[in-house]
Amino acid sequence: MSTTVLRTADAWWVRTPAGATRIDTRAQTTGQLLAESERIAAAVGSREYVDPSELDVISPVTAPCRVVAQMTNYASHAQDAGIKPEAIPLTFFRKASGSISGPTDDILRPAHVRCLDYEVEIGLVVGRELSVGTRVTEQNWTTFVAGLVVANDVSARDIQLPKTQFYEAKSYPTFTPVGPALVLLDADELSRFDALRLRLWVNGELRQDAMAGSDMIYSPVQALQALSRFQRLDPGDLLLTGTPKGTALSAPPKPVELIAALLPTAVKWRIFFERQAKNPRYLKPGDVVEVAIGTDDGALDLGRQRTVVRSA
Repeated sequence: MSTTVLRTADAWWVRTPAGATRIDTRAQTTGQLLAESERIAAAVGSREYVDPSELDVISPVTAPCRVVAQMTNYASHAQDAGIKPEAIPLTFFRKASGSISGPTDDILRPAHVRCLDYEVEIGLVVGRELSVGTRVTEQNWTTFVAGLVVANDVSARDIQLPKTQFYEAKSYPTFTPVGPALVLLDADELSRFDALRLRLWVNGELRQDAMAGSDMIYSPVQALQALSRFQRLDPGDLLLTGTPKGTALSAPPKPVELIAALLPTAVKWRIFFERQAKNPRYLKPGDVVEVAIGTDDGALDLGRQRTVVRSA
């Protein structure tokens, strides 16, 4: 049975149907908390409730930690970018954990960024050490995952694309809103990963809406298998698993792409971002971004974020 963990500035909590109960712990990090399963279980059975709506929740994933992300991992997103899904390799990039913010914190757009994009993603929170060389299988992959979180992989496209690297473009402070909850799941519940629906709204307009199982190119077990060849992961680390179509960025029409290929690089990027600057889907100060992930039957509910874009 899933356990929903909340975090405030001074405490950890378990949310139950009757209310939120405080976990008796001195844990300062997500990894430390995950090592105290007995204390989490005791909180589930507590009768000392508070109203969860009165809690000022922050990210249930603490920094510093490793934040690893899968690149172009949904078929619809690949097609939206003009790429054949079958041509996509299993690849990763890193984000600075200093980019992690809470589920209601403002997203701060740096003054030099104009093409600010959004990406709803399912986050896997590591539950036990995954050292390099670990054998990950279909049977044991769930033992490395403590639970799941809602995440938004915010991206500065006008930094990312000309520099052809992701780290800076995705690592500014507040560029990884996480939460509102860390939903701890057992193996049977994690087996329903494919049934999770990812949705994102901007100012009430539904921009992204997809099922993980029917759209995802590489599964969590495949991602963990690949990472185990070169990247150690520890309890509390975060793996972002990709986003579906519907982001602000999309590929140019084929004739435009063919013409652009003949231009010098500097000219090509100048023309590209002149066009992108006219795209109203990029985030602007004052925009409200809402993100939710769960199964359609409500059995698994990772919660809902609500963040507002502000000028840094």
